Amino acid sequence: MASVTARLCGLVRDFFLKGEERSVLAKKNIIASFLIKGCSIAISLVVVPLALNYVNPSQYGIWLTLSSMVAWISFFDIGFTQGLRNKFAEAKARGDIHLARVFVSTTYYYLGAIFIIIWIVLLIVNSFISWTKLLNIPAEQEIQVSMLAVIILTYFSFQFVFRIINTILTADQKPAKASFIDMLGQLIALILIFLLSKFTKGSLIYLGLAYSVAPVAVLIFANLFFFKTKYREYAPSIKLAKREYAKDIMTLGIKFFVLQIANVIQYQTASFIIAYYFDTTQVTNYNIAYKYFSVLQMVFMIAISPLWSGTTDAYNSGDLGWIKKVVKKYLIFLVPFILGGGIMLVFADLVYDFWLGRDVVKIRFSISLLCYLFFSTGMFASIFVAVLNGIGALKIQFYTSMIASVVYLFIVLVLIRKYNFGIEAVLIGSIVTNVYGYFLAPMQYYHVFIKKSSSKIWYA
Repeated sequence: MASVTARLCGLVRDFFLKGEERSVLAKKNIIASFLIKGCSIAISLVVVPLALNYVNPSQYGIWLTLSSMVAWISFFDIGFTQGLRNKFAEAKARGDIHLARVFVSTTYYYLGAIFIIIWIVLLIVNSFISWTKLLNIPAEQEIQVSMLAVIILTYFSFQFVFRIINTILTADQKPAKASFIDMLGQLIALILIFLLSKFTKGSLIYLGLAYSVAPVAVLIFANLFFFKTKYREYAPSIKLAKREYAKDIMTLGIKFFVLQIANVIQYQTASFIIAYYFDTTQVTNYNIAYKYFSVLQMVFMIAISPLWSGTTDAYNSGDLGWIKKVVKKYLIFLVPFILGGGIMLVFADLVYDFWLGRDVVKIRFSISLLCYLFFSTGMFASIFVAVLNGIGALKIQFYTSMIASVVYLFIVLVLIRKYNFGIEAVLIGSIVTNVYGYFLAPMQYYHVFIKKSSSKIWYA
């Protein structure tokens, strides 16, 4: 028995310590991320019924809709953080610590300036918005929703600046640490909502504060901690923020910026469209099914999280064999997720009742089915998209995403207004227009890494 235990311990040790350094680091981060993200997924599932019991489904739908709308300010990131992710990884791979610090400093400076201005402008604009008409809600909720909008605007604006530390950790192939920061913010928010449910009456304002304050506070602490310890040599300095390096980051970042816009149009407008054409209770139903099946993608993305920055490092080091080998492993790894999603679909109604309470929500099977298809195709696509993002081959994705976002809105509006579809329309639109992910991205990967095509379009 002792020999068997020793042998198992040896196998585990070899798994983590043997192999290429890049692969060993990825394995360690994947296992750590599984544990951390497992906690995050559990928290995200527990907080939904807790929030639904604290406020009613209609109020919770207002929170979801406002959150998704305010997330549109991610437009103004202008691709800085994604550009930093690649530029930081490239500079570090070359051992140029000073250049990496310049990129970090420039990103903090410009994003800080951008989001302070945006925050002030949006606070002014908020006072002129009629939330009653925009969200199809009773007039008596106007003041409360306007106050909630201020809270969410503040949260998202400050979060975007302080989340740069997560980008640096991910670029340094330490996504587990970035995940831990997010998880800690979620955990504190969950505790606050639990305390609110015990000691206060349901309030959208209190709910918004609980969701918003905790994550930002944790991010601020993380910035102070890492730049005083492990990342001291990369600590941002206003003296190192340089316009020419901002342009360097933006050369790549502007492509990510357009991709962010397309993502927001396709996925963040869903709640607003549902609230406008149906009601905020339907936003809650959509979000419940979406969150349930998103567990599949959350877990899968834990494993795939090192791929982007690992690809950047391998590509700049000329190690294309590592990239091809890892992609094959991820495609095999995807199979049990697709099968697991099918099982989740079969038992969806039972899970909804167990999770939220019997008859709290009524979610049609068609919505669950479309959510399953959406996340299944999305997981497949994410493998190839991560690799292509890692080498900065964004041109095809860039143009496709611009077309897809327009087509998405056209499909959704036609299905709802002409053919009287329900909320299924937003999911159908999302699946149909993700053509780059499940068709063009694999084709581009084949031409770059397998065929090694001489045509520049595949590498641009």
